[in-house]
Amino acid sequence: MSKVIAITGASSGIGLATALKFAAGGWIVYAGTRHLERDRELHADRDNLHFVEMEVTSRESLNRAFEQIEREQGCLDVLFCNAGFGFLRALGQAEEEDIRHVFETNVYGVMHTVRSALPLLRKAQPGHIVVTSSVGGLVGQPFNEIYCASKFAVEGLLESMATYYKPLFNIDITLLEPGAIATNFNSTVLGHVQSTGGILDDEYKPIIQAYLDNFSKRNSIPQTSESVADIMMELVQMEQKPLRLRTSEAAEQFVAHKVAGDPTGIDGILRTRKLHLGL
Repeated sequence: MSKVIAITGASSGIGLATALKFAAGGWIVYAGTRHLERDRELHADRDNLHFVEMEVTSRESLNRAFEQIEREQGCLDVLFCNAGFGFLRALGQAEEEDIRHVFETNVYGVMHTVRSALPLLRKAQPGHIVVTSSVGGLVGQPFNEIYCASKFAVEGLLESMATYYKPLFNIDITLLEPGAIATNFNSTVLGHVQSTGGILDDEYKPIIQAYLDNFSKRNSIPQTSESVADIMMELVQMEQKPLRLRTSEAAEQFVAHKVAGDPTGIDGILRTRKLHLGL
C-alpha cells in the first residue's frame, strides 16, 4: 500500500522538488499550493501527485485540505511543513505589518498545519512530522533577526513536541535545517528588500551592504532543491528519525559550535523525556 505525504509550500523550491521526488517514488502526494489551477495544469501528467489549496495562515483552508486527505486516503504518514517566508530587515527598520506576516506564516502557520493534520497522523502508526527550519533557527545572523526569531520559535516548538509525541502518538519529529538554497526563496527575500525601498540610506547601510557582499561570496554555489528532496527521501526511510538534520556540509559547518555535543538532537530529547516523563 502506498504511503501518503502532505507538503505545504509545494508550488516551488524544496516543496515542489520533494513532491515530484516522492510521487515518482510511488508515494501518494498532496502538494499544498496557493496557485491551484496553475500547478494542476503544469503537472497534470504526474501520477500520484495531487495539488490542493493549503494556505497556512487560514485554518479553514487547511481543514478542507486534510478533510479531503481523510476522505480519499484515511490517514497520513508524513506531514512536511515547508511553507516559509524570509525577511531581511533590521528590527529598527521593519514595519510591524511585515513582522506580523513573518510570524503568521513561519510560526503560526506551522502550528495551524500540525493541529489540522494531527488526527490523520495519529492513524498512521507511525507518523512523521518534518518542518523546514533553517541554520537560522540555531544561529542568529545580522539583519535576519526577525526571520531567525521565527525559526528559533519553530525549533522550540518542535523540540518540545518531540519529547512526548513519539511515546504518546507514535509520531516522529524532525527539523530540516538547510543553509542557502538555490530557490525562489532567496530571490523573494532580496526582491522584498528592493520593493520596499532597497538598502535604506540610514545608519545600518554600511553593515547591511557588507553582510550582503559576504553572503554572496559564501553562497556562490548554493544547495539545490533537488538535493534536499533526496535527503527528505532518505530521512523518511531512517529507522531512527533525528530531531535535527542539516542538509549540506556548509550548513553543518555553520552551526557546528551550537550542535557539537548532540548533532541530531536525539540525546537531548531522550534525556528530557526521561527527566520529565520517566520514559
